[in-house]
Amino acid sequence: MLGAFRYLHPVNGNECSVVIGGDYITTESGTGLVHTAPGHGQEDYLTGLKYGLPIVSPVDDEGNFTAEAGQFSGLSVLGAGNAAVVKYLDEHVSLILEEPYKHKYPYDWRSKEPTIFRATEQWFASVDGFRDAALDAIKRVTWVPSQGENRIVNMISGRSDWCISRQRTWGVPIPVFYHVDTQEPLITEETIEHIKAIVSEKGSDAWWYMKTEELLPDKYRDKASEYRKGTDTMDVWFDSGSSWAAVSAKRDGLNFPADVYLEGSDQHRGWFQSSLLTSIATTGKAPYSSVITHGFVLDKDGLKMSKSVGNVVDPEKVILGGKDSKKEPPYGADVLRLWVSSVDYTGDVLIGSEILRQMSDMYRKLRGTMRFLLANLHDWNPENSVPYSDLPKIDQYALFQLENVVASMKDSYDNYQFYKIYQTLQRFAIVGLSNFYFDVAKDRLYVGGRVSYTRKSCQTVLAAHLLYLVRAIAPIMPHLAEDIWQNLPFEHTLEDGSVAKFAFDLKWPDKNEEWCSVQKDDVDFLSVILELRSEVNKILENARTGKLIGASLDAKVYLHAENPDTVSKLKELASATNDADALHRLFITSQVEILPSLSEETTSGVSYAGKFSDPRTGEIWIGVTRADGMKCERCWVYTKDVGSFGDHPTLCSRCHGVIDLQPQASPAAAAVA
Repeated sequence: MLGAFRYLHPVNGNECSVVIGGDYITTESGTGLVHTAPGHGQEDYLTGLKYGLPIVSPVDDEGNFTAEAGQFSGLSVLGAGNAAVVKYLDEHVSLILEEPYKHKYPYDWRSKEPTIFRATEQWFASVDGFRDAALDAIKRVTWVPSQGENRIVNMISGRSDWCISRQRTWGVPIPVFYHVDTQEPLITEETIEHIKAIVSEKGSDAWWYMKTEELLPDKYRDKASEYRKGTDTMDVWFDSGSSWAAVSAKRDGLNFPADVYLEGSDQHRGWFQSSLLTSIATTGKAPYSSVITHGFVLDKDGLKMSKSVGNVVDPEKVILGGKDSKKEPPYGADVLRLWVSSVDYTGDVLIGSEILRQMSDMYRKLRGTMRFLLANLHDWNPENSVPYSDLPKIDQYALFQLENVVASMKDSYDNYQFYKIYQTLQRFAIVGLSNFYFDVAKDRLYVGGRVSYTRKSCQTVLAAHLLYLVRAIAPIMPHLAEDIWQNLPFEHTLEDGSVAKFAFDLKWPDKNEEWCSVQKDDVDFLSVILELRSEVNKILENARTGKLIGASLDAKVYLHAENPDTVSKLKELASATNDADALHRLFITSQVEILPSLSEETTSGVSYAGKFSDPRTGEIWIGVTRADGMKCERCWVYTKDVGSFGDHPTLCSRCHGVIDLQPQASPAAAAVA
């Protein structure tokens, strides 16, 4: 306090103290000399407590001056009352200057009116008694994202009291009675239990429509005229914060604590915190095992959506389409769900027409992948599955990749990182499968013959991919998953021997240890082959541009490596007895030859060449020429044996064998047909 400095109140003449305010008073904004009203603002209230100032709040529930305001009693604070005070000061020569100016002040978002702060009697819950227990419980909760833990720790550690009462015309009542004369509250275990029984039967509105004598227990009924019902309502955060008690802890099929609480990032000061405090205070543990927070959806330009601005993206229109189907096409629920999975929801996310178009393209590509699998399993019988040990190396490698991808997706699901699942689907199911395995599988599926070993082994792998991927996409795109399942060309039997009728009859696949058993050297080398294949394709494209070849099957590829181990492995693939593992099948060319050396003699006919380098294999030289031999009109592969078969002079030996193996219709059957 500044010594003996005093001033006279300009309206009532009371002698008042001059005090030093807090950091909220600065010389940068205004004069640094301000009025202090402890009854009308938190900062002023704290200053009043510090210096023992009287807490005066002459404003009623309607926003009008009370009798404490003397001649201004009954006038609206924000209307006639404000004008009357200014007039009084002016008439009594207490006003030096009056001028309008803009300054920051909180407004009510509903009424758009300035907020009036008042110091009133309230009900408080003290947090001091269980703050340490709450902070300890926070450590045992999984927070997604992890920084959410720091946010709620900072809020809880600095909190002492919780004001749980509100003065609203709606809400859950605080069941307290007040003595009419003394205003002393009546709240005992007996009154609470009595009201609890009434509310359980009739709902919380009973407090408002039942009489006081009906709400009081028998012990107090003869004194009912001495009491009145309280009109305070419970803080809505206390309402929602105690929902665990009415839901998780009581409903059949639910557990306490709940597995997950999910809400926006602003709820660390709201629902997450109030739920934690009510649960710790009454049960000693957190009401949730995990807490996930998300950002907010903004328009394509990063702006908050508003009906008045006209930038709202309506989920219903995204799903069903708008009046103009060209501008607002119906994307369906799965596309919207796919978009949700694609974004990092821990921050604010954008959505707009272009983003939805891109998502729709992604969805169609994924649908195309699944259609490829279904189409090539149209004649599949699970009984024809090829044992894992008999599969070609490329098929074992494909299953190894599938197992690792699905394990990665499961980990992402378990950690609620859905955007990683989206990225995996995009990289594996659309790009990886389509650009490699599906590409090289077409020859085995379409050319090798329906009963060939290589086709069956390929279908074994395709069936595994279909059954795994449909389960992986089901949580995000349930309609697509069910669409796939209803068009499944074979029956899938569950562990209990029953047939799965719906996609959601399936469980997440268990880890297949056999699929993970591929030797590391084989995995590494096949990974290198895929990278080498990309470089081969670049040189093939140059040859195509230079008119040397048309399709890649018109070409022969030459490879040369200095690393002996690399040479050995390349030769093994180039001469593989298993046609599926042959290098020319993996490159989709007609031939591949491994050169022992690079010389004028071995490379004289090579028009297009390049190099590939990898630390695991060393440098590999690549050359491309036209393929040797003649083109088979059935498989389009160039071989030297085309023309060797009198009955089919335009076929290669493989296709000739397939044609000879095709079942012939009997004369009787032909006649019936």
